[in-house]
Amino acid sequence: MAMVGLFWVTPDAVYVGSPPAADGGCVRLGADGLEAVDPDGSRSWGWDGLSAAVVEDVPTEGPAGRAPKFLGSIVSAAVGAFLGEGPPEMTLRLETGGGPQELTVHSAAAGGYGAEEAALSQELLSRFVAGTADPRVIGAWGREHGLEGTPKPREREVLLRAWAQG
Repeated sequence: MAMVGLFWVTPDAVYVGSPPAADGGCVRLGADGLEAVDPDGSRSWGWDGLSAAVVEDVPTEGPAGRAPKFLGSIVSAAVGAFLGEGPPEMTLRLETGGGPQELTVHSAAAGGYGAEEAALSQELLSRFVAGTADPRVIGAWGREHGLEGTPKPREREVLLRAWAQG
């Protein structure tokens, strides 16, 4: 499993925020749109039915101690999500044809995200909605590299830029 920006990437799926919580709750990205899963069931929205997708309340980090703090926070967030303990919550706000929707997602980086990485992730989500980027590129990367672990910060930024162009 790997974290790249606001996305948790496995060989099988791409999530906004953290991997599924102990209760199965998550928001999964797919070629056709987003799927929110919670104990009460699931809801989905096609990319063509969205006019916006923005993650709000993103915890950001300061530059000091970035790498050690970041790696520890990823492990902490993943374990906490699995055990049902709460990593920081974020809100995925969707603008749909049926009105606004708010989904709670959990941060995969308990210590916060770098500002550039968060901004690039938001841009990528916007491009998915606009149809100018394809979420399948993240899935393809996950199948090939998802088990290698989380790349270093600069590598994540390069990936996010490349995905936004592809």
